[in-house]
Amino acid sequence: MKEQMKVDKFIGHSGFTSRQKAFDLIEEKRVTVNGKTATHSTKVQDGDVVLVDGKPLKVKTGEPTYIVYNKPKGIISTSEKIADNIIEAIGHHEKIHPVGRLDKDSEGLILLTNVGEIMDKIVNPKYAHEKEYLVTLNHPVRKQFLDEVAAGVDIGAGIVTKPCIIKAEPGTKRVFRIILKQGLNRQIRRVCNKYDYQVIKLQRVRVLNIKLGKLKPGEWRDLTEDELMELFSQLK
Repeated sequence: MKEQMKVDKFIGHSGFTSRQKAFDLIEEKRVTVNGKTATHSTKVQDGDVVLVDGKPLKVKTGEPTYIVYNKPKGIISTSEKIADNIIEAIGHHEKIHPVGRLDKDSEGLILLTNVGEIMDKIVNPKYAHEKEYLVTLNHPVRKQFLDEVAAGVDIGAGIVTKPCIIKAEPGTKRVFRIILKQGLNRQIRRVCNKYDYQVIKLQRVRVLNIKLGKLKPGEWRDLTEDELMELFSQLK
């Protein structure tokens, strides 16, 4: 930390919780700095000891960063130094990493952060977090397809997809919306291929509470305080 920082901002940047929640912790007199109960005007600098509920606050190296990126088709979701990798495409000043993957041929929402604990909690399949997609096919969506996919289907090698929420997108013939809680490799494309469909466009529009919204392809933004507060709550 190069300069003094208000304690609520310091806690927010630590990755422990959102700045708004940190404000509440201070209000509840659960934060101390160098042994003294912190107030909203308390500032922190290098060497200060910050405790929350009597326990040392673990500060991660680098400024905690959480962004959402609208990945264009063709960008590769990897930190490896190869052509068209997502890190160079974004060009962020912090050393961030993609949270999970989105196929090169797919597009839409992908989260990136430098907080390893958050990455692990989002991508670990045991937590079964929701991911929502809009999928455009080469032919009209059939009701039988929707019903069978919703119940779970065998996509080969003895792998059966888990039940999911899938619906035809209103006002369209070839677009459906699907919400998954598992992340098999190229799962949506494999399911569609089983029914002789070709995926024309696959766009992820939501991960947990984070939505793509009006973010244009190639653009990114920081998560808001409200988004972070809700995200941390869901990941507990």
